[in-house]
Amino acid sequence: MTDAAVIFDVDGVLLELTDQEAELFFVPFSDYIDTSNLSRDWNSYRIRNDDDITNEIMELNGIPKALKPTIVSRYMSLLNQTISSQVIQTKAISGAFEMLSQLSGKAALGVATANFCEAAKLRLEAAGFWSHVSACAFGADGGGHKHEILARAIATLSVPRHRIVYVGDNLNDVEAGRRNGVSFIGFSEDPERRASLAHAGAPHVTSNHNDTLALVRAMLAT
Repeated sequence: MTDAAVIFDVDGVLLELTDQEAELFFVPFSDYIDTSNLSRDWNSYRIRNDDDITNEIMELNGIPKALKPTIVSRYMSLLNQTISSQVIQTKAISGAFEMLSQLSGKAALGVATANFCEAAKLRLEAAGFWSHVSACAFGADGGGHKHEILARAIATLSVPRHRIVYVGDNLNDVEAGRRNGVSFIGFSEDPERRASLAHAGAPHVTSNHNDTLALVRAMLAT
């Protein structure tokens, strides 16, 4: 049994979130409201995850709570159909597959994402990543800020916190790593995003996954 773990955010770290994928999230609401008025800025919502965003949209637009399972189920069905038919192409971040392959067996791997876990699974499966991270996969289901999602993942691991690395690309990921007492690597291919992560206190920031892998290995001596 490994005594180290690496947990990844999904969007921006393992996968690119395409405009088509993002827009698909709003389609199920179109049965009840005009979705053109809904914000596409994830940071504009009270809590930045799919579960809480769904709740907020329903609340603000008078959609009955009883319809939530229908809305979520339709989203999953649409995502599955569009990925299976290749209408939507899941895009991997360069070097992510190689990084996961190199770490597999040397550390427990998982994800802590603001996506619904089933949505993340569908997209990660399409990229060939799911088998690497499925043993510790946590998403927005049940709600909560990113630090709460990460905490749920950590709680399933029999690994000391100083032997856990979290890799994320958002300011809330920096906070999540800090609040959970684990090592953090900020990753982004965007120079402005990297500067923002560093300014927010990320102790390590990388622009490519060769460097991410090297940092993880140095931190965990794997």
